[in-house]
Amino acid sequence: MRLSRRPRTNPAGEMSILEHIGELRNRLAKSCAALVVTTLVAFFFLYEPVLDFVLRSYCDLPPSVRIGTSASDGGCRLAALSPLEPLSIRLRLSLTIGLLLAMPIVAYQLWRFITPGLKPNEKRFAIPFALVSTLLFVAGVAVAFLTLPKAIDFLVSMGGSGIAVFFQADRYLRFVLFMGLAFGLTFEFPLVLVFLSMVGVLSSGTMLRVWRPAVAVIIVAAAVITPSQDPISLFAMAVPMWIFYFAAAAIARYLIEPRRARRQQALTG
Repeated sequence: MRLSRRPRTNPAGEMSILEHIGELRNRLAKSCAALVVTTLVAFFFLYEPVLDFVLRSYCDLPPSVRIGTSASDGGCRLAALSPLEPLSIRLRLSLTIGLLLAMPIVAYQLWRFITPGLKPNEKRFAIPFALVSTLLFVAGVAVAFLTLPKAIDFLVSMGGSGIAVFFQADRYLRFVLFMGLAFGLTFEFPLVLVFLSMVGVLSSGTMLRVWRPAVAVIIVAAAVITPSQDPISLFAMAVPMWIFYFAAAAIARYLIEPRRARRQQALTG
């Protein structure tokens, strides 16, 4: 079996299945190497400042739900319940920071693997794709952290005055990091729509025709994806996704589809 492809070293544009697997392995190896390097940098140099930033949502909670330690640190420390928990937290947080730092390289490698069948003038979008995907991921994480204090305050208040809230370090940071990753990955949604438009699978007419069901699906998806399940986080995720949906439809209609039409017109004479 032969698949159509046009890599630089193959003018005929054909690669075997084994060659495709080899290229995938090469792209994954480069992505993993970048992730290892960025994670090590985060582990040794960035952990403390990022941990302080992550704990801001906890420190903004009322003193009654924070662990009182001493006046010097404002009672913003979390409790670790086992000797291995601090190391586990450092590894998990460093890996998350490493993923964020490695996003441009990972996105670039992903684009180079999934778009070799595109025309040469379309391949030039590899670097913009990597940059935009990184910016969207960072924007998603930023929205998550801006939303967290209100979301956590809402969740804490739902138990009533008869419930004593106690935040364990591992579970709290796992919740916060998962929240950031959920928002960051969800904010890649418009890139998926734009890519589907580029390859001709999805048109702007289709997106605009089904916008009402799409809006409903987005809010249901946001309710499922948000780890906290609170209305503040739900709408903080759903509203940008609605905006992204119509932005992707506009990009398809005014940028992608006119170019495709001009290309087809040139081919037909």
